[in-house]
Amino acid sequence: MRADARRNYERLLACAHEAFTERGEDAALEDIARRAGVGIGTLYRHFPTREVLLAALLADRLRGLTAYAEQELDQQEPCEALINWINAICDHGKIYHGVAAGAMAQLLGDGERDKALVEFDEACTASQAAGDRVLRRAQAAGVARPDITRAHLTALVHGLVQATKNEPELFDRLLAVMIDGIQRVTSPAS
Repeated sequence: MRADARRNYERLLACAHEAFTERGEDAALEDIARRAGVGIGTLYRHFPTREVLLAALLADRLRGLTAYAEQELDQQEPCEALINWINAICDHGKIYHGVAAGAMAQLLGDGERDKALVEFDEACTASQAAGDRVLRRAQAAGVARPDITRAHLTALVHGLVQATKNEPELFDRLLAVMIDGIQRVTSPAS
């Protein structure tokens, strides 16, 4: 990709993130192109469908989560790293929870769609592995329940995001309860 095309691609992804953060599933492609300072044709050259854009955006965001885990969380105490990871995936989930399901359901086909799915799948796998490392490190340090898995954590986050979609004021309280439940509690009797 030429340098100017790469800049447009990256600017489109950054503006798509802003638009989906503000408007959720209703973000308009025309608005994304305008924010990026390009024409709608440029957007479609990079992302032939809304679903391809969403898959690329999700892959980009998941790669960011993976980098965050690898570059920052590895430097933190295990309990702090786990809490920060949970907060990061919750923030991701609040923006992309509904958007991701619809996009992935539409991405069955050929060409660009297959490429977008492969990139999304690779980014998802890497992000899950990073989350697993953060959780296992907390478990090894004795600060997280040993019987919880990364899949459990993911299900809890998805459930929390879905449960508070229409009542966002409950999110922080329920997140605190979830984190308390994940942290290892040693009873005074033991």
